[in-house]
Amino acid sequence: MKETSLFDSLLEEPQKPSGPMTCLGMTFENDKARRAHFTEDLRKKLQDPEFRKIEGFPIGSDEDILNLSDPPYYTACPNPWIADFIAEWEAQKPEQPESYHYHREPFAADVSEGKNDPIYNAHSYHTKVPHKAIMRYILHYTQPGDIVFDGFCGTGMTGVAAQMCGDREAVMSLGYQVEPDGTILQEETDDDGKKVWRPFSKLGVRRAVLNDLSPAATFISSSLNGSIATGEIDGDIERTISDVEAKVGWMYQTIHNDGKTIGEIAYTIWSDVLICPSCQADIVFWEEAVDKKALKVLSEFNCPHCGSLLKKADCPKKMVSSFDPIIGDTISQIKQEPVLIEYYIGSRKHTKKPDEYDLERLRRIENEPITSWVPFSKMPIGERYLKDSFHLIGYSHVHHFFKKNSTISISLLRSEFLKRGRRSGVFVLNSITGRLVSNIVGYQLGKRGNVPMSGTLYVPSLIAEANPFRAIKSKSKSFKSVLNQKYLSACNTGSSSSLINIHDNSIDYIFTDPPFGNNLSYSELNVLSEAWLNVLTNDGPEAIVDRGRKKEAFDYHTLLSSCINEFYRVIKPNGWITVEFHNSKNSIWNIIQQSLGEAGFVVADVRTLDKMGETYKQSQQGLVKADLIISAYKPSDDLLEQFKLNGGTEHGAWEFIRNHLSQLPVFVKNGSKPEIILERQFFMLFDRMVAFHVQHGTTVPLSANDFRSGLQQRFSERDGMYFLADQVADYDKKRILFAELKQTSLFVTDEATAIEWLRAVIKEKPQSVSDLQPQFLKEIAGWNKNEASLELSTLLEQNFLRYDGKGPVPEQIHAYLSTNWKDLRNLPKDAPALVTKARDRWYVPDPNKAGDLEKLREKALLKEFEEYKEVKKKLKVFRLEAVRAGFKKSWQERDYAVIVAVADKIPNNVLEEDPKLLMWYDQAVTRMGGE
Repeated sequence: MKETSLFDSLLEEPQKPSGPMTCLGMTFENDKARRAHFTEDLRKKLQDPEFRKIEGFPIGSDEDILNLSDPPYYTACPNPWIADFIAEWEAQKPEQPESYHYHREPFAADVSEGKNDPIYNAHSYHTKVPHKAIMRYILHYTQPGDIVFDGFCGTGMTGVAAQMCGDREAVMSLGYQVEPDGTILQEETDDDGKKVWRPFSKLGVRRAVLNDLSPAATFISSSLNGSIATGEIDGDIERTISDVEAKVGWMYQTIHNDGKTIGEIAYTIWSDVLICPSCQADIVFWEEAVDKKALKVLSEFNCPHCGSLLKKADCPKKMVSSFDPIIGDTISQIKQEPVLIEYYIGSRKHTKKPDEYDLERLRRIENEPITSWVPFSKMPIGERYLKDSFHLIGYSHVHHFFKKNSTISISLLRSEFLKRGRRSGVFVLNSITGRLVSNIVGYQLGKRGNVPMSGTLYVPSLIAEANPFRAIKSKSKSFKSVLNQKYLSACNTGSSSSLINIHDNSIDYIFTDPPFGNNLSYSELNVLSEAWLNVLTNDGPEAIVDRGRKKEAFDYHTLLSSCINEFYRVIKPNGWITVEFHNSKNSIWNIIQQSLGEAGFVVADVRTLDKMGETYKQSQQGLVKADLIISAYKPSDDLLEQFKLNGGTEHGAWEFIRNHLSQLPVFVKNGSKPEIILERQFFMLFDRMVAFHVQHGTTVPLSANDFRSGLQQRFSERDGMYFLADQVADYDKKRILFAELKQTSLFVTDEATAIEWLRAVIKEKPQSVSDLQPQFLKEIAGWNKNEASLELSTLLEQNFLRYDGKGPVPEQIHAYLSTNWKDLRNLPKDAPALVTKARDRWYVPDPNKAGDLEKLREKALLKEFEEYKEVKKKLKVFRLEAVRAGFKKSWQERDYAVIVAVADKIPNNVLEEDPKLLMWYDQAVTRMGGE
């Protein structure tokens, strides 16, 4: 008998019920009756003009939206039943004992999870996080029945992960153990260094609320999360495919080399035709520039007519004019010729060059009328339009990206599925559309014939036109093994900047993968799929950087912040948000962190997630391979209430730090060694304290030195990290088992990092200038070009102390010398031998003397900032620490205009890539706007 855990029974039956069912408190005879009831309710809603004014409402007619929707679980528009689902799910949660207290540290482990999973591969999309990776986070942060939210859901892997947390085999495949009562165990190391299994979560499904701006994304997401079940991919779908294939299947037939046997085409390779710049003759790229034996494209090739040595970039493209019946006008497009056909006779694969039979077939296709609906959609002018330049070779509309036989096939299949009421058929058809976009499916030599190049609209010189009937039959079979979820998610189409159907403090946990700058232009890429659904993304509130739509980093920041503000509103106090980040630009990284802070979240940890598979752009452009995972929490009501009373005081600052330390991981092991937890180090704690005060409009009550001194007085320090009293004992128990600690690398790029580097070096070994200089010169090789270069002597004089040989040797130097030289041990601190050895060494001052140094340094920095205020031109090279000090002082004095004025003199890249300057600047702009 199968063991079940809390809520595990929700996954026992793979098919959705065909008999009586309950939905939102109402009972229906079957799923069809449920859908009919809520469809009529949605139809009435769609007729309300105010409903269509909701932020991010998609572009489409009532009927097309209804065709896609599966209300109330999924609507291809804002979902009016989301709040009802959340209320129902909350009521169904098991009662927790009065002693229950929710507390989670951030999930402090790097994750590596591959993409080779049937569910993950069921439907392609531009970027996806494997659901098994997301399961690790959901299991860590939630209990069975908790409500998980993803505001940028894509294909709904967060929803799939939430459901799979109730699947015993899926959980165990992650390396966990599951007890008979549903307790999930993970392997840890006990105090004696032995491997033990300890409980950390419970088996059971979590509920999910999924949202995306793209109707294509939410349609896929809802389908993979229960809107379409395995049972709906049935014989009627297969009959529809067969009926259409009987009409137009001849377009994918060829004659075998024996001259009589009919073969089924798998794909046809088409090649660009170029023009020789020397003799003006036509060149078929495939024939002259491809080495078929070596399976590679040649960088140089000869013209077959005049023998000139050529490069592809030197050859103009051959353009031809033709009449486009869909547009109703003559167009000019690049000429392409079929050069190779792969086909099957039974199960045996063959290849051939197109012969007269094939050329006649292609001529017949060109004359074939289009009898069913085809989208008439212009390609939007966006980032890909500018970069990929497909419009320059005649691809101005969506249908230009499909060969005519693909257009006819998709059109007929779509029409028949809708006519027969088979929304599931539309989903299966949508899943193969990407492989039918023949003009972005490059023929990759030595690999499968039709491999989509995700994230781009580039039209390659070699394309592979796939057989849609082979593709859709294969997909319909594969879906039968993955579409086995029930309705455990609710899906919404709209902008995350306006989650009007989700109440305050109603979500338990958020996992999300937002768009990152200009990495991918989702709405532009989705238009090829959404055009066939006839419901398009409303791209106004899309949070991306896109030159084509004049969306810059500032616009991205504004739009993303509005979404994260909504995330903060809907998540419960003490709730955690996990944000996956993928971008190689520091400016975008800072915007993500800044937006989280502005909303009120407090960042607690940053890890990596390796999806173990490169996208096309990663492989071709050398982009960052692993993603970053940001863990942040919403402060508790108690902390915020206390801060209202004590904000701006030292007491309030230390209360925040105590709370923050309680949220951080205590011990993290990376490989075989424990690692430094950056969030527990002085500079990170100070930055978090300052940011929390600034975001709440409160004066920062502590200087850096006072803060450092206070940390040392109030908390236990280990390995440069600070702990609460009850945490340090746990850290010590685990730390003693390891001889070495994995150190983090500190790269010196400016004054602040140079000071931290010097502090670490001098603290370990007090040294003279002559000893430090060679090391310092080696470290500053990566110094920022906009940062004013500083002499080592200046950095030392403003931040550290030098022993001049007068008086007793300072304790910092004495400890080092007496430890490393036997003859200097047990000597008084004024012994001549000790004094001689110690003279001219620089050391880290104790807190009292450091305070005096800090005041002198701050005075020098502010004097320099005054000079920047008076400068009339742009600042090309400046002292970044002076700007930071000046911004802080101006903010404390509410002189926001000075911050904005000096910021305008700083290069944009410096402002955008420095999180501290960006924080002061954004707050100044906000407060100026409110005055």
